[in-house]
Amino acid sequence: MPNIGPLELIVVLIIALVVFGPKRLPELGRSLGRGIREFKGSVTGENKDEDEDEPHELEQAKAEARAETAESVEGEVVGEKRG
Repeated sequence: MPNIGPLELIVVLIIALVVFGPKRLPELGRSLGRGIREFKGSVTGENKDEDEDEPHELEQAKAEARAETAESVEGEVVGEKRG
């Protein structure tokens, strides 16, 4: 069985880029990685459910974004009319 070298990997990546497009490729990579992690977890018998951690991390990121927005608006004068 022949080994897969860097040239073959580059050819496969170029074909994937042409077929799926640059916007869809990262999404496919994420879903493939998530699927591999789930498969590995089911084979090894791990009970850690990563889906439970994601909503908490998402809420934390939203809260941080809101805090940054509040800090940037805090020093600005809002509603001042000139005329």
